[in-house]
Amino acid sequence: MKNLPHLVAFLVVATWGTTFVFTKLLLLGGLTAAQIFMLRFIIAYVLLSGYCLFRGIRWLSDSWRDELLMAALGITGGSLYFLTENSAMNYTTTTNTSIIVSLCPLFASAIIGAFYKSERLNRVQVIGTLMAALGVVVVVMNGHFVLHLSPRGDALAFAACLCWAFYSLLMIPANARYDTVFVTRKVFFYGLLSMIPYYILHPGLNIRLLVVQPQMVWNLLFLGCVASMLCFLAWNWVLKQLGAVVATNYVYLNPVTTIVFAWLLLGEPITLWFLLGTSLVLVGLFLADRKQ
Repeated sequence: MKNLPHLVAFLVVATWGTTFVFTKLLLLGGLTAAQIFMLRFIIAYVLLSGYCLFRGIRWLSDSWRDELLMAALGITGGSLYFLTENSAMNYTTTTNTSIIVSLCPLFASAIIGAFYKSERLNRVQVIGTLMAALGVVVVVMNGHFVLHLSPRGDALAFAACLCWAFYSLLMIPANARYDTVFVTRKVFFYGLLSMIPYYILHPGLNIRLLVVQPQMVWNLLFLGCVASMLCFLAWNWVLKQLGAVVATNYVYLNPVTTIVFAWLLLGEPITLWFLLGTSLVLVGLFLADRKQ
């Protein structure tokens, strides 16, 4: 099915767009952002490891260089990305963070194009990705075109943006040499391993909160089983099928799906600015996928 990778990319981004609700509930329940990351990645890694044991999938890379590549993927797409993105929220506004992080396809296109000539955008694709980026700004700002600059918070959000861009870049050689399940399991493993220094300084996972508030377990299971394990597997497969640049452009849909989800479940209004921004994003994505 020719359009299956595009459909999967949309579903993954749509799912990631809903995670703010589940994460917010866990934060309100008393867990920290770092604890949520650790618990959801532990769940994903345990489940995926069980599958790999059952299927007899290899555990080590072919060389130490490839193992370092897997470690870099776990850091850029796991620990460092989540820490910088969540920490940014403590120093800057949600609007600033959403805009900066959602613009990562722009940086990913530039970085990947610098390393891979075959992945460079043509003129139509450049226009498309810029149009989609403008659409994201319109959606997130929602008619209130005022940014409150915060150097520390905005720098952290920008760091998260670069982390995801480099994750997309590093996935190109990883996908060329290894199976998607193997790579994804390595991302979870090294994402968890690279968090050890943080937990030396800030120990504890607050498991007791899950005991006294069992409703939080379901939110965590969704984040671990669906938003982490299944979505990372699907996303890494999409990167292999569509190429890193085309796949990463779907990140532009993240704030769109978030607002739609908030409208469906929380009753938040859909505005004219949202419809205009969404139209720009959709047209931009169409143009960004044009090969000629």
